[in-house]
Amino acid sequence: MGALAWLGIPVAAGVVAVLWASWAARPPRATGDGASLAEHQRFLAAMERSTVGRQAGDGGPDSSGSA
Repeated sequence: MGALAWLGIPVAAGVVAVLWASWAARPPRATGDGASLAEHQRFLAAMERSTVGRQAGDGGPDSSGSA
């Protein structure tokens, strides 16, 4: 009976491995969240506009103005 238990452990591990592999390989779900993506694009565009043409020491928010 002990040998049967030792043979059952790898079989059970194989079944668990097959189930996990089939779950991990499933196709990704479509999120369909276009509004969030559009908001992120607007944020990136605003960040680009705020840093275009700015150089170090020109009075920007990261330069203190004092030496």
